[in-house]
Amino acid sequence: MSTTTKRPIPWGALGPWLALAVTCLFFTTQSDRFLSGENLSLVLQQVMVVGVLAIGQSLIILTAGIDLSCGMVMALGGVVMTKFAANYGMDPYAAIMCGLAVTTGFGLINGLLVTRIKLPPFIVTLGTLNIAFAITQIYSESQTITNLPSVMTALGETFNLGSTEVSLGTVTMLFLYALAWFVLRETAPGRHLYAVGNNPEAARLTGINVDRVLITVYALAGLFYGIAAMLSVARTGVGDPNAGQTENLDAITAVVLGGTSLFGGRGIILGSLVGAVIVGVFRNGLTLMGVASVYQTLITGILVILAVAADQMSRKGAR
Repeated sequence: MSTTTKRPIPWGALGPWLALAVTCLFFTTQSDRFLSGENLSLVLQQVMVVGVLAIGQSLIILTAGIDLSCGMVMALGGVVMTKFAANYGMDPYAAIMCGLAVTTGFGLINGLLVTRIKLPPFIVTLGTLNIAFAITQIYSESQTITNLPSVMTALGETFNLGSTEVSLGTVTMLFLYALAWFVLRETAPGRHLYAVGNNPEAARLTGINVDRVLITVYALAGLFYGIAAMLSVARTGVGDPNAGQTENLDAITAVVLGGTSLFGGRGIILGSLVGAVIVGVFRNGLTLMGVASVYQTLITGILVILAVAADQMSRKGAR
């Protein structure tokens, strides 16, 4: 007589989706405009920058690290690519590549400091946050860069999907999430990343080059910050040296709300997309209700604390 063991319901994976569904249901009862295609498309446009930042942040948090510098590195990348194109007359594609190289370089520096000098990621990225901010302000002279070539704003353009306008930036964000999901789920490097985050010493004993994984992760995260800079420039139409000052916390919030553990080794990349959308939905819904922005920030902070507390309790329950 055979017996079957029931698998436990993966509440950790389902939690963000349930939270998003409940949130959408609530705001649907509060505003007739909330569920319109136009409004939902607007929410995705509003979260696409933070959503792409959250991909890079997710990779780092999955290794039990954290990156406080992502927002300011993104701002620096945006200033570099726009200034090269608008002020120096560089080919816009080459200017974009220069911006991506700068953000990737910052990620590489973070990874080298974490692996070679063994500094805590929190301290390393707190330092590079301030360095990136200072370089951005000095290089841009605290001036917004305008008169950009159309290539740099192309991702801000929209196309019709039925009666709803969808931006190319939104499609780019969704494609990047699909790509990251595939790599983490179906490839050896993705499995190595989870192994390093779960137990770096055990990963080393199985033959995984832990330092190489970490350096690659931080450099890739920097590349994603550069892509986020492209989306930010496309959405606003300018190179803004003051961009990114809150996006680092928004990206961490999205990752945490998406169910990725701050202790590393656990999480699904698509959860970070859901987390970013949850934050966007809250802000959009509260705006439709006429709630002041300061209360939106308050509620976001409460959500982060609840998400981390739930993660902590689930870890204790699993022991």
